[in-house]
Amino acid sequence: MTEPAPPPPLRQGPFWTWTDALLLAVLSIPCFSLAIALTHGAFLLLPRMPGEAARALTLQFAAYALWFGALWLILRQRYQAPFWDSLGWRFPWPNMLWTGILGPGLVIVIAILGELLHTPVIDNAVARLLRDRWSILLVGSFAVTLGPLAEELIFRGFVQPLAVRTFGKWLGIALASMPFALLHGPQYAWNWQHMFLLFLASFVFGYTRHRTGSTAASTIVHATYNLTFFVGYLAQRRELLM
Repeated sequence: MTEPAPPPPLRQGPFWTWTDALLLAVLSIPCFSLAIALTHGAFLLLPRMPGEAARALTLQFAAYALWFGALWLILRQRYQAPFWDSLGWRFPWPNMLWTGILGPGLVIVIAILGELLHTPVIDNAVARLLRDRWSILLVGSFAVTLGPLAEELIFRGFVQPLAVRTFGKWLGIALASMPFALLHGPQYAWNWQHMFLLFLASFVFGYTRHRTGSTAASTIVHATYNLTFFVGYLAQRRELLM
């Protein structure tokens, strides 16, 4: 009786190419379009239309599921490579305690810089979703779980290693941070102060990923960063919890 073949060894470094990155970017259009159609159809079957926050987050969850399914297929079918290990999802990582406090510390730095830059307060789409306790629970849960996880896997797990390999550490981290800031641009009306601060936060996430070698580490920093900002926002808007 023959023994099963051992699994292929884990490849070191990004083995995918910019062609794969372009393919994933192109696939985002049908994935998000299909997510819109599926969620809209599902909502029509419900006896009552869910609230705006539930609809928005359901759509985003469906879009992420389809898009990451496409990424899984690229890694699996083209390279016979595992999904999580390929994208650097590793436990433990060096200086885990430091990583845990970096997110709240980064919020303090960003808040100080925001004041120095006279960053305006913008009534963004996320804030408009926070209308009741249920919406707060949904948005807050997404902001500290699926949101950071998805963004870190794409920008720090998939794009950044490729950019660092091509352009070097600092430029590679910066180039991977730019699409993250641009993704949130419409949310802040493309205000330059907000865009700069988003880029700076993203750069810290990217540096964490590069320094620790773990996308899980940058996800923790991102999640605690979002959590600290969210708690601070609610502390200033106590009427939302009443």
